[in-house]
Amino acid sequence: MMKVFRFQQFDIIQDEAVFRVGTDAVLLGALANPKDAKTALEVGTGTGVISLMLAQRFPELHVLALDINEKAVEIAQANFNASPFSNRLKSQRADFKNFDVAEKVDFVFSNPPYFEANDSCKDVLARQKIELGFGDLIKTSNAILSEFGVLAVIIPAREENDLIALCEKENLHLKRKVSIRGIEDGEVRRVILSFSKSEVDRCIVEEFVVEKSPRQYSDQYLEFTKDFHLFKS
Repeated sequence: MMKVFRFQQFDIIQDEAVFRVGTDAVLLGALANPKDAKTALEVGTGTGVISLMLAQRFPELHVLALDINEKAVEIAQANFNASPFSNRLKSQRADFKNFDVAEKVDFVFSNPPYFEANDSCKDVLARQKIELGFGDLIKTSNAILSEFGVLAVIIPAREENDLIALCEKENLHLKRKVSIRGIEDGEVRRVILSFSKSEVDRCIVEEFVVEKSPRQYSDQYLEFTKDFHLFKS
């Protein structure tokens, strides 16, 4: 067991066998917008941090968090149980490629694997497209989303066009794009993309900067994470 990662309203138990809390997860948890959604599903929950952040931000939201890694399911459930939102969070071991639901869900979100299969031994399931590729993620999400449901993901900017093309084939429409720069005036490294099953009039385009200078968080980042991080004064 690794050191506990502490937030204001909940703690995250971590383990070497499960992908740890990282900036991408925090960004998706802080910036994703399941407005009006009552039910949500996370694909590849890891420690459960994104589900916990969304449960804190949206008090009516109920989340089912999936992972193919049994240890991740165990860790996430322990984190859920210890949180103030335990009655609205549940983890489950499942292969999303073959997953189905009795009732459609309003919001699907994921920080998916994005590296092609390689020889690295580090966080293989969480980082490499072995158990879940973008095509599988999009196809199954489309099948389980409700009529006005939304899929939201955070991915490397270099993968943006490929993911949008795959979504277009499934009739999922880009409704919001957040371009994320690691540092002010730097390259866009990540994008948060949100797709709707229903057609949209226009795509909302936003910019987000994590650091204004090396190791100095931007005012924007501080504002969006002020209810989560325990920043030292």
